[in-house]
Amino acid sequence: MMILALGLATAALAAVVLYQQFVFRAGTQRKLREIHQKLKEILDEDSGERVMVFTDNRELKELLAQINRLLEKHAKVAADFRRTEMTSRKMLSNISHDLKTPLTVIRGYLEIMRTQKEAALGAQAGEEGHTELQMLKKAEQKAQAMMELLDSFFSLAKIEAGDADVELTGLDVCEVCRESVLDFYEMLTEADFQVDIGLPEKAVFVRGNREALQRILNNLVSNVIRYGAEGKYLGVFLRTDERSVYIDVTDKGKGIDSAFAQSVFERLFTMEDSRSRSVQGNGLGLTIAKRLAEQMGGDLTLESVPHVRTVFTVTLKRVLL
Repeated sequence: MMILALGLATAALAAVVLYQQFVFRAGTQRKLREIHQKLKEILDEDSGERVMVFTDNRELKELLAQINRLLEKHAKVAADFRRTEMTSRKMLSNISHDLKTPLTVIRGYLEIMRTQKEAALGAQAGEEGHTELQMLKKAEQKAQAMMELLDSFFSLAKIEAGDADVELTGLDVCEVCRESVLDFYEMLTEADFQVDIGLPEKAVFVRGNREALQRILNNLVSNVIRYGAEGKYLGVFLRTDERSVYIDVTDKGKGIDSAFAQSVFERLFTMEDSRSRSVQGNGLGLTIAKRLAEQMGGDLTLESVPHVRTVFTVTLKRVLL
């Protein structure tokens, strides 16, 4: 009888121990899930918070301490990177501005020299005179190209440094789209483009900046002429929903391979043929366009099926009047 009682007591004790182990493990797993979820939220949102989970488990406390040390280091590195990036952007902005003045003077002198040379040569210029004149013209063209590149650098640096004044107001996006297409009417006609315009007759308003939107659309349309010329097609369409307005600028040219779909918005990215003389590009236009769209609270995205359909979409916040 005593042996039986002893056996039952041992079994009961074992059961209690097993139950305590089960509760301990279940509690530990729950705390680990809490830690995992909180850490995921912090990293996804880049909030700079720390993981705060209350527990009596010594090992979990040590784990939390090390996780928070890593988060502190991550926050410090991120802050240092942002400061360095902002300093670099402001430096680039200042350098671009400082270089514009002497380059403007150089371009002015080249123009004067070229004009004087043309007047001096007249109709009786020899081969040597024509050679000198061509050299002056090429130098002037290079100076102009350098000025345009610096202007682009300066604009991008100002936007990214937060120095660009992009005032947002209610804007009729249909009117701006029509004006942008009309600006390229002669070039499109000479290149024998088919132009499709899908804009509502009634005004559609967005929260934006006229100059910024014009610059975005001018860049997109000029890219269609430059890179999508073989498709001989330009489409400008407007779509809306309750919150947003979507401007689709479409062509049917060679398009952009999916491997480069995101790279086109990076600084100084150019396709191979943009190095040729017939296709000029500095690799900053789409970067500036995307930054301007973001400054207006929108976005610029790309979808492309080469030789079928390439669409750049400008998304802006809709204003209901």
